[in-house]
Amino acid sequence: MTNRSYKTGPCREQLSLLPPRVEDYVGQDNPVRAIDAYVGALDLEKLGFRHAGGGIGAGQPSYHPADLLKAYLYGYLNRVRSSRRLEQEAHRNLELMWLLKGLTPGYRTIANFRRDNWAALKAANREFVLLLRELQLLGGELVAIDGAFFHGDASKASIKTRKRLAEQLAGIDRDIEEYGKALASNDTAEEAHSPGGEDGGKQDGGAVADKLAALMVRRAKAKADLDRLQDRGETQLSTTDADARLLSKRGHVLAGYNVQIAVDDKHKLIVASEVVNDGNDTGQLYEVAIAAKEALGVETLQAVADTGYYNGAILKECEEDGIVAYVPPPKRTGGLEEQGRFTHEAFSYDAEADVYRCPAGTLLRPMNGVKTSPAGRQDIRYVSLKSICKACHLREQCLSQKSDKRTIYRWQHEEVIDRHRERMKEAGALMRQRACLVEHPFGTLKCRAGYRHFLVRGFAKVRGEWSLMVLCYNLARVAEHPRLRRLCRILCQPGGRAGDIARLARRHAGDRPRHRVHERLLGQIGAKPSDHLRPHQHRSITARYLPSLKSVPTN
Repeated sequence: MTNRSYKTGPCREQLSLLPPRVEDYVGQDNPVRAIDAYVGALDLEKLGFRHAGGGIGAGQPSYHPADLLKAYLYGYLNRVRSSRRLEQEAHRNLELMWLLKGLTPGYRTIANFRRDNWAALKAANREFVLLLRELQLLGGELVAIDGAFFHGDASKASIKTRKRLAEQLAGIDRDIEEYGKALASNDTAEEAHSPGGEDGGKQDGGAVADKLAALMVRRAKAKADLDRLQDRGETQLSTTDADARLLSKRGHVLAGYNVQIAVDDKHKLIVASEVVNDGNDTGQLYEVAIAAKEALGVETLQAVADTGYYNGAILKECEEDGIVAYVPPPKRTGGLEEQGRFTHEAFSYDAEADVYRCPAGTLLRPMNGVKTSPAGRQDIRYVSLKSICKACHLREQCLSQKSDKRTIYRWQHEEVIDRHRERMKEAGALMRQRACLVEHPFGTLKCRAGYRHFLVRGFAKVRGEWSLMVLCYNLARVAEHPRLRRLCRILCQPGGRAGDIARLARRHAGDRPRHRVHERLLGQIGAKPSDHLRPHQHRSITARYLPSLKSVPTN
């Protein structure tokens, strides 16, 4: 029998004349090089990052915002979001050691960077979307809009609703009444002066009085919270995260935020997003769609969304601002259909005569004045004649037993709904495409990346962290693009000759000038085409080419 030995590595104590460099452990196509090149091309001071301009005063020097931003981009791309875990990775992760050049910031420094730079993180996310537009990676014709609930840094028990506070007050009042009766019976026992029972009665009475006083404190606090909700006109109050709310969908309730995104149809990149605490998507379509339109820089934009976004007033706002919305109308006539009665769709409208015609041919004419709903919607009433409806052979299919005439409400801008209804007749393909576009980012963010909850509290910080999530999602998708991956590898190769790197970068960027413009650029940074780039010269070339790759083919 042949004896087989196992593979063995070199001895740990073996000395080496030339030990390996950290650079040797990071491949040329490693994504950390793209992170390093991208952050190196950003103007962090212009984006609003704190201490980006230096000069923070006396004391120990602070960490450069670029290094902390690189750490967070690396962490969120690799499912390491905790500041304590990032601190650990900076001591043992070779990729992060290379990226931070051996720096090991503490977890408080890392956490404070995310907390204090929430506005700059939002600006960096917008800047990356503009870069995607310059790279022609955005179609700019169609976006899909949807929302998803994300857990906040608060529990469901920490959020109080009016109903819960009212029930709590009622329960406290019952307990107070019971303890009041216990005190009264204790006083009666003390008056009886039973042998050996006086001290025991006083002791029991004191315990009951203490519990009663604690109940009164709890009642005063619950009453103050309920009064605060009524004064502000709100329905929920959070004691942990002031902006988190109880959100419910299909019977599932969580304490957190409602995240809205707009996804471009070309490469499923997120072009606009917003974080709200409203559990209803009805009023979110216009704000997200107009933000996507501004980010894409187009005159008109098609936006598709699900039934939860249907709102006539919102459709009108979209139409006025060049947004062609496709939203399936909800089915709100199920009750009438179950009763076997005519719905409002069975009544045809004559625009010239401004009347409705019922299935029996009777006209419903408009009444004077308008009816204003609590939401501010103004409707015109169209009413039939009692005498005609009373003798109609279709009365049972049209009116209830208590009604003697039929009334139909028409919105003042109903023509917007009519145009939308006509568009939806041929929007089957778009609606099937909607789910493929907008469900993919949420599935990737929640399942692959693990972004199911926020680590910070408050709208400002939560929106900053969400911008970091979106930036990493878009960066990961762009990094998978074959042409851009090859270009980043060219820009990030160290030690290459200046002329070769500049020439290759221009060729892959689609920039072919008649003259050797790259040589003039090299002259400005103090390098010759035959020189090997130094670190600061390499950063200058990266900053020149990375943000301006306008003609990279995307097919």
